Amino acid sequence: MTTSSSEQGVSLGMPELPAPGYPDDVRARLERDAREVIARYPDSRSALLPLLHLVQSEEGHVTRTGMQFCADMLHLTTAEVTAVATFYTMYRRRPSGDYQVGVCTNTLCAVMGGDAIFEALQEHLGVGNGETTDDGKVTLEHIECNAACDYAPVVMVNWEFFDNQTVQSAKRMVDDLRAGAPVSPTRGAPLCTFKETARILAGFPDEREGAVEAGGSAGPASLIGLRLAKGETAPARVVHPRDGGPHEQPQDRAVHEPSPTEHLSSHDAPQDTSASDPAHPAGPTAEEGE
Repeated sequence: MTTSSSEQGVSLGMPELPAPGYPDDVRARLERDAREVIARYPDSRSALLPLLHLVQSEEGHVTRTGMQFCADMLHLTTAEVTAVATFYTMYRRRPSGDYQVGVCTNTLCAVMGGDAIFEALQEHLGVGNGETTDDGKVTLEHIECNAACDYAPVVMVNWEFFDNQTVQSAKRMVDDLRAGAPVSPTRGAPLCTFKETARILAGFPDEREGAVEAGGSAGPASLIGLRLAKGETAPARVVHPRDGGPHEQPQDRAVHEPSPTEHLSSHDAPQDTSASDPAHPAGPTAEEGE
């Protein structure tokens, strides 16, 4: 005796219907933008990555409608577009918040406090990895290396850096984001919404006054190795032990006092991050360059 699919609790279902199209006015606007992007490339299919950012800027994530639009504009199959959209984590496949808060949990950030920050934010916001707060403001996720290990632990908001974070500073930052209070990255351009960020990543200019100039370059900690390689002398800086113990200062070197501009963000946390584990303080630290 055989058992039918329905008796086994298996539903074969119907083939998925084609994705609905954009409203005519939205499609016309996106087509104008898409043609501008495609014109930058000798091979039109090379424009797929920025076009995915473009459709993400429209709805806040890459929908089936957006992927169908990309396929139509580039003469690709939806399977080809889907393969790319599902490969790169910067493309969201479901509705997301205005601010994507990513906590680095790779090795260095993790041991410096990233794991504790991510766990604390999940509890504080009441969401899990990849989930969005009820008000639609914040989507929390753990992310792989931010390429800013010299500022660990690092949190990114819409791909802007918040360096040297602690549990307390990260909580304060997400609270301000949800409340609509001003939030400034440690370095880089001022924050904008995730949709606005996606449009910039699609290759369209950031037209906010002063935003481009604020982008800047690598921070001082990132450039120390380059300066040493060029034979330049790094400024002397005495780093006090994180356990608060005594520290003898070399008599022939000046103590570097960090200026206010070294930590421009009101949400930066220049304090010692190892304080989250007082039972295992960091050992004696050498001066920079040694």
